[in-house]
Amino acid sequence: MGSSSDDGNNNLLSKIAISDQHAENSPYFDGWKAYDSNPYHSLKNPDGLSFDLIEEWIKNNPTASICTSQGVGQFKDIAIFQDYHGLPQFRKAIAMFMERVRGHRVSFDPDRVVMAGGATGANELIMFCLANPGDAFLVPSPYYPAFDRDLSWRTGVQLIPVHCHSSNDFKITKQALEEAYENAIQSGINVKGLLLANPSNPLGTNLETQHLKDLVNFINERQIHLVCDEIYSATVFSQPDFVSVAEMIQEMEFVNRDLIHIVYSLSKDMGLPGFRVGIVYSYNDVVVSCGRKMSSFGLVSSQTQLFLANLLSDQVFIDKFLAESSKRLGARHKIFTEGLEEIGIKCLKSNAGLFFWMDLRPLLKESSFEAEMALWRVIVHDVKLNVSPGSSFHCSEAGWFRVCFANMDEETVQVALKRIRKFVGGKQVEVPKKSKLRWQKSLRLSFSSRLLEEGSMSPHSPLVRART
Repeated sequence: MGSSSDDGNNNLLSKIAISDQHAENSPYFDGWKAYDSNPYHSLKNPDGLSFDLIEEWIKNNPTASICTSQGVGQFKDIAIFQDYHGLPQFRKAIAMFMERVRGHRVSFDPDRVVMAGGATGANELIMFCLANPGDAFLVPSPYYPAFDRDLSWRTGVQLIPVHCHSSNDFKITKQALEEAYENAIQSGINVKGLLLANPSNPLGTNLETQHLKDLVNFINERQIHLVCDEIYSATVFSQPDFVSVAEMIQEMEFVNRDLIHIVYSLSKDMGLPGFRVGIVYSYNDVVVSCGRKMSSFGLVSSQTQLFLANLLSDQVFIDKFLAESSKRLGARHKIFTEGLEEIGIKCLKSNAGLFFWMDLRPLLKESSFEAEMALWRVIVHDVKLNVSPGSSFHCSEAGWFRVCFANMDEETVQVALKRIRKFVGGKQVEVPKKSKLRWQKSLRLSFSSRLLEEGSMSPHSPLVRART
């Protein structure tokens, strides 16, 4: 007979089970919950990133899957137990794809490819390999809200935001990085490394060459790790080009490569999050060995490996796919951001990712995070758009919001712009006061009213079901 009391559960369950460290109580995740219960449907379904291209390839390559009459002959070989190192052809194809995305300027060793269950699993895996509970990683903010879950929840690793500001387009500065590092050390925190998302989620920007070089020098001088999350590396649609940390260390003479690690996946660059393909690529032999042992807790199915090995090995298709995907992303980004600019809403200049960073500071009643959340509720309730507030990304300035645009067609973009135009037209625009900096490490926002009758969309689409 089970106990219904919280005290009873506290005694019966693990600390992880009863903790609130999953970071799920954040407005960022509310769109997921509400979308599942009440998704928006347009008259014409958006074509996503480039699903039509992949669907066409599948039709033309039926032997790529064991689930077709042409490919079923491979069933036995794929269905039996597979080594958790991964299928050799899969690791080779992943390495080739990573090289192609980086313009063939750097090569990758298939024997250093470690599998994980999506980028979430890859991020957690690398933390388990590099840090102990209580150790810390520096993370430039604003940063992806789920890092709090992926990197900290089960590992016990702390994330220390390095606050960046709009005055220099949220670029991380040497001063801010050094201050965050020194403050942590003085507080008795063992800083094990620096985590970079390049290109950035939520900013949609990528690090320039010299900037990345300076960050590599920073970790190298202190002999701490550098984990580069490069899952948006193929989503760059305008200058500057993406530069991988793999390219940077290739050009630098004195770098301890044992400190360099890359997290990658196919969720963004290929638009395949449901396949749960995450990759850790480390230059550290011990990390590769440990990572492979740990990957047995989150393997990619051999059926998925076989299919992707065939898909990614088709260089003609991959070249076509990446070029078309970049073209479509750029076009949708242009339509949406220029449409916002026409109604007086500015966005951070960006060139990558599936989203942009929208500046709604002029619409705040005051420059505070309380005002930001009030505006966010109005946008969800009245405008019927789901955008993610900057506070959920640990942004130090109130009034910034992330908007995803990648899986919308032009018609859907126009509907979103129409709603925003109507909303802005009826509001008094107020110039905000200077935002106060605020430590957001313990930010846990909970609003029972956020699950609305009509629901809201996933973070990957701004539209809420509404009568238009």
